Amino acid sequence: MEEKQLAILEAKAKEIRFELLQMFGSGKTHHFGGSLSCVEILTALYFYKMNYSFEQKDSPTRDRFIMSKGHSVPTQYVILSMLGLFPPEELRKIKQLGAMLQGHPDINKTPGIEAPTGSLGQGLSYANGIAMAARLDGNDFNIYVVMGDGELQSGQVWEAAMTTSHYRINNIRAVIDLNGYQSQGCVQESLAIEPLEEKWRSFGWHATRVNGHDLSEICRALDETDNIDKPCIIIAETVKGKGISSIEGTFRGHNYALTEEEYKDACDELAIPNGEQE
Repeated sequence: MEEKQLAILEAKAKEIRFELLQMFGSGKTHHFGGSLSCVEILTALYFYKMNYSFEQKDSPTRDRFIMSKGHSVPTQYVILSMLGLFPPEELRKIKQLGAMLQGHPDINKTPGIEAPTGSLGQGLSYANGIAMAARLDGNDFNIYVVMGDGELQSGQVWEAAMTTSHYRINNIRAVIDLNGYQSQGCVQESLAIEPLEEKWRSFGWHATRVNGHDLSEICRALDETDNIDKPCIIIAETVKGKGISSIEGTFRGHNYALTEEEYKDACDELAIPNGEQE
């Protein structure tokens, strides 16, 4: 990847993280932790890898994105707004009664949402269904799924993983947002999920691990999947609450309300210097 392209992606990620903070504000609970940890993953998917744009949003051959860990959909909301699927002022109405943007994705209310996730562990199954329907219709596109590490404790994920491999659904690309924490604490202490590479490979998947905040690593791993004739999963090591020091690397910010002081401090941390935005 050229340095200029990487710099553009990094600037996008900073802008998304700052917009998330502005959308959430202070005094109201939101899923800060998982939304902030997956920023670079979604940046790489929407602005580098996926065949997706405002003009293609209804094309039958567009790539699909499924946020399996539905509570982190605010990151996707920011990106969909940036792509022009709905006005940016809608971001400030998140979780208001009747608003198009709710705490979990609603396929009927929000343009650009491909799956109504929220009950954890179901996104990969949903992707399998879309892929198998596309095969019957003769359509060719990729389906990208982002899963949380906590939801890998759900048995349905592994049933879906077996299905993907068994039916040779090779156009599915999954990414695990491995931020280490779930709502009640450390994932490994709650119910251990490692060793992940070995587990996914034993289910017939190609698996690789990257730094989930290094856009060059993420993009390179996504590019490598183009030449692999099997379902692929990227295990992206991330930091829960990335960018806000008061909640970073803890489970405390999983579903949290920033105080006014914490919000002001976070604004200072995430503020974009003049001239840095694209």
